[in-house]
Amino acid sequence: MKQSARWIWQKTNYPHFTYDAKSIEPLVQSISREQGYLIAFTRFLNDETLRMRQWESLSSEVLNSSAIEGEILNRESVRASVGRKLGLANMEHSRVADTHTDGIIDILIDANTHYEGDLTLKRLFGWHNALFPRGYSGFEKIIVADFRGSSKMEVVSGAIGREKVHYEAPPSDTLKDEMNAFLNWFNKQDSTLIKAAIAHLWFVVIHPFDDGNGRITRAITDLVLSKIERSNFSKLYSMSTSILKDRRGYYEVLDATTGLKPIKESDEGIDITVWIEWFLKTLLHALEDAKKSLGYIIDKTKFWDNHRNTGLNAREIKVLNKVLDIGMENFEGGITKRKYIAITKASPRTAVRDLKELVDFGCIRVDPETKGKNTRYEIIIS
Repeated sequence: MKQSARWIWQKTNYPHFTYDAKSIEPLVQSISREQGYLIAFTRFLNDETLRMRQWESLSSEVLNSSAIEGEILNRESVRASVGRKLGLANMEHSRVADTHTDGIIDILIDANTHYEGDLTLKRLFGWHNALFPRGYSGFEKIIVADFRGSSKMEVVSGAIGREKVHYEAPPSDTLKDEMNAFLNWFNKQDSTLIKAAIAHLWFVVIHPFDDGNGRITRAITDLVLSKIERSNFSKLYSMSTSILKDRRGYYEVLDATTGLKPIKESDEGIDITVWIEWFLKTLLHALEDAKKSLGYIIDKTKFWDNHRNTGLNAREIKVLNKVLDIGMENFEGGITKRKYIAITKASPRTAVRDLKELVDFGCIRVDPETKGKNTRYEIIIS
């Protein structure tokens, strides 16, 4: 056994990972069901709406995968760059497209479209070069498109002088063997949800690059999921968005699995059930969020199909779209005169007239449990 077995890669049975299949089976079934729902939902969407949803999903993936690493990108620049990559150059904000974000977008599109090909060192080095085309991470010169150097690779947090080491990666002189083992396993395994979970963890354990390991890890996850779903870039959810929502949980489960906390080991191997459960729950949340968003799109489409020829003014359309885009249940407190005024900048008298007109047109109805100054309205979806 290497040194004291503090880290997962120092364990006798590394990288022989085991898990409790019975405990994760309900999660696997739930995810398969949600994947089926998304496929069914797409049949109700026209090509334009589907591409818009792809645009939103990929933009969220780019923004949140970077945010997990502490890099905050400009949202409008990302959306513009994604729109250009998807052939939506005429979409809003295309004039502010930023080549700084092009690399990670190219990686994600490659992972979501070319999932039939093997994962190779050449491909991973290409992805790494796309992330750091100038050879710098911020102001720091790094090794690009090759394994990291001989310096110790640690994941730390805390102020200077009070750092906490969460994880120490394998030494650089083992990386070639580590990656050969990983890639041989990856390319021989059928694409399953368990493969996606193990691949994510294993690549994080190896940490082969000076920087960008997390973003490339999540691209590898996307590659596996896209092959399962045979998406041809129709994947309509963002795993990184779901991870970011539980970033604390993400690092806690990595601590529990990679070595900061005790790792379960037996003659059969290293038990990573806790990691797989967290990974699958996070994926399930991403799918459920996407289903809600697609539900809002379908509701919005139905609404405007019914009111395509209704003579609504610009103020009324603005308010209705704002609510339809996020879902009525997420528009806290419902539509009120005060909110209508805040959104449209209309006068109180105009707001009252518009709301009455929307009721008369059958676009909204009064919440029967409210009245007077506290009257609330809800959109009618039929």
